[in-house]
Amino acid sequence: MSSESISSKRNRIYRFRRRKIKFVRYLSWRFWKLGRKESWRKPKGIDNKMRLQLKGYPPIVKVGYGSPRDIRGLHPSGLKPVWVRTLSDLDNVDPETEIVYISSSVGLRLKNKIIEAARERGIRVANGGML
Repeated sequence: MSSESISSKRNRIYRFRRRKIKFVRYLSWRFWKLGRKESWRKPKGIDNKMRLQLKGYPPIVKVGYGSPRDIRGLHPSGLKPVWVRTLSDLDNVDPETEIVYISSSVGLRLKNKIIEAARERGIRVANGGML
């Protein structure tokens, strides 16, 4: 993949993610116990205004809101995520198109070694923190 196609894909990702819609649960703006707008439940009541898609109510989840297939599942930087558990997993990573996530089951000592090895090879680590 050439550098032009990677940069154009990143620009496309930025344009799409900028207009991404947040779906809110019905009445979560009135009652704190309903998840403070972070959870989603499909409205199913017979007279529910949100289910009826009346003007002035938030949108509900539908097929047309999905992200484009070529950017679905990518990191916001436009790179493909790869999970790493050992140092040998870094051998298969392409630093131009992939970004590394260190598995949560990895201890601190091995995590530090993986981060150092990734820096030497020019690989980005998404969850490297300040180590």
